[in-house]
Amino acid sequence: MFAPVYLDHNATTPLEPLVLEAMLPWLSAQFGNASSRHEYGRAARRAIDEARSKVASAIGAHSTEVVFTSGGSEANNLFIKGAAACIKPGLLAVSAIEHPCVIKPAEQLARRGWLLQELAVDADGRVEAQNYQAVMAQKPKLVSVMLANNETGVLQDISTLASQARAVGAWFHTDAVQAVGKVELDFRSLNAAGVHALTISAHKLGGPKGAAALVLDKRVELEPLIAGGGHERGLRSGTENVAAIVGFGVACELAVSQTANQTPRLLALRGQLESGLREMGATLFGIGAERLPNTVYFSLPDVDGETLVGQLDRAGFALASGAACSSANPEPSHVLRAMGVAPELARNAVRISLGSANTAGQVNDLLKTLQMTVSRLQRLTAIAV
Repeated sequence: MFAPVYLDHNATTPLEPLVLEAMLPWLSAQFGNASSRHEYGRAARRAIDEARSKVASAIGAHSTEVVFTSGGSEANNLFIKGAAACIKPGLLAVSAIEHPCVIKPAEQLARRGWLLQELAVDADGRVEAQNYQAVMAQKPKLVSVMLANNETGVLQDISTLASQARAVGAWFHTDAVQAVGKVELDFRSLNAAGVHALTISAHKLGGPKGAAALVLDKRVELEPLIAGGGHERGLRSGTENVAAIVGFGVACELAVSQTANQTPRLLALRGQLESGLREMGATLFGIGAERLPNTVYFSLPDVDGETLVGQLDRAGFALASGAACSSANPEPSHVLRAMGVAPELARNAVRISLGSANTAGQVNDLLKTLQMTVSRLQRLTAIAV
C-alpha cells in the first residue's frame, strides 16, 4: 500500500518524537500554573525557564531576550504594533513579499497616521538595493524584512539591510520563522548589525503549534498587545502554555543540532527535483538567489496550480499551491506579483518544501506521478480549447 508523502514543511512540520516525549508530562501530571507559588507552579516555571534557555541558545541570543507568544503572527504583530505605539507616527517600510501577518498590521498602522512604504524586490525575490537605499534616505522609523521567504525560500542579506536601517535610526525586525534548522541563525551577530527583533515559531521546526517567540533587543520599548498579569516581562500577559513552550525548547535544540547533516541531504533532493522539473519545461522561481535548501517553487505551462495540487493530493502527495489561501481571494501569490511574474504563470505556481523524512525515492515517485498528471491535464486543456 502506498504511503502518503508530505512535502509541505514550510506550512508546518511533523512533531518530532522527542518533542512529544518532553511535552507529555506537562499535559498530564505536571499541570501547574507557572505563576503559582507552590511546587506545581515552581516546577512549571523551571520548565519554562529551561525552554527559554534552549530557544535562546539555538539562535545565539540571551534568554532574557526571548518573549514567548502563541505563534509567529502574534510575535510579528507584537513588534510592529507594539513598537509603533511607543513612538510618534512616521514612515514604516516592509518588503513587498512579507507574510500577511506583517503586511496586515502595517496596513492597520497606515490607517492610523503612519506612512507605509513597500520595499520592492527584484525578479528573484531579493530586496532591490537602489529602492531600499531610496527608502532609507526618507528615514523610516520601523523596517521589517523577512529573512527567508515562505514561498520561494529566497534569503535576504539581513545584516546589510539592517545596517543601512540602523544608520538612519530605524528599528529593524525580521521574520525568521522559516530559518531555524535550515540555515545558521545568530541573533547576537544580527543584533550587532542592526537587527532589533526577530520572530521564530515552533511548528516550523518540528515543534508544536501554539508556541513562538519574539527575540527582542531589550533597548526597544514595546507596548504589549495583551495586557494583564504582566507575564513575559510585561510584554505578553496570559497563563503560559507550558507543554508547548517545553516542546519549543526541545525542537529548537534538535533542529539546530541536525542542521549540518540535513542541509547537504536537502540540497541533493532539491537538485533532483529541479532537474526533473526542468525536463518537464517548468519555470523555477528565485533560482538566481540564495535560498533555503528545502524549497522548490515552480510553474508548469498550461497547468493551474490549484488543480495540480488537488490531483497530486489524490495521488498521495501533499504540496502547496501559490494561490491565496482563502477561497474568497483567488488572486495569485502576492510574492510572485512583487517579483514581476506574469499573472497567468503565477496562477500555475506550486511549492514543494522538503523535510527530514523525505527521500530520493519519494522525490522520484513524485516526479513520475507529476509527469503523468501534467500530461493528462495538458491534454484536457487542449481538448477544452
